[in-house]
Amino acid sequence: MSVDRLLVSHPDTSCEAVHRLAAQVSRPGPTALTLRYALGGDLKRLRIPPEGASHRADKLWQHTCFEAFVAAKGAAGYVEFNFAPSTQWAAYGFSAYRAGMTPAELAHPPRLGVRREHDLLVLEANLDLDTLPIMRASAVLRLALSAVIEDAQGRLSYWALRHPPGKPDFHHADGFVLTLTDAAAPSMGD
Repeated sequence: MSVDRLLVSHPDTSCEAVHRLAAQVSRPGPTALTLRYALGGDLKRLRIPPEGASHRADKLWQHTCFEAFVAAKGAAGYVEFNFAPSTQWAAYGFSAYRAGMTPAELAHPPRLGVRREHDLLVLEANLDLDTLPIMRASAVLRLALSAVIEDAQGRLSYWALRHPPGKPDFHHADGFVLTLTDAAAPSMGD
């Protein structure tokens, strides 16, 4: 079962070239997660890195990338995933809010697929979370889905299911609004 949700831009960082940004998430198995981001708009007015060989890379958030933050229900720690249209990716573990950042060790790298059409960019990420501590902590996951979009002038806009008050902050607990269990459909809220 999967669910679609719209991401909204942070009120201080709009981007007229983006007409719609949606995320779809599903949990096809107890330790599997599939994320699909669909960016609709005037792609010629955005900086979208060309697709290349998939590999781990840092600082993807400095340019166009799609993100997911995954935590076990009730836990302070979480894992941040970044996926670029280039098929570069990153995964970081945090022990608490922005604390204890370390590269997350995955049994298998994310399987990324990118499709680009005239006015649509779709990125799909398939994750195996089996080796992550969050999977041992709870069968219920909390997610924050987000994106950073860079326009042709190099300006960044920040998109999320929900933004906390103040400046853009994808790590903030208020953004973890999607709940997934391995036996039920995703839902908003805890």
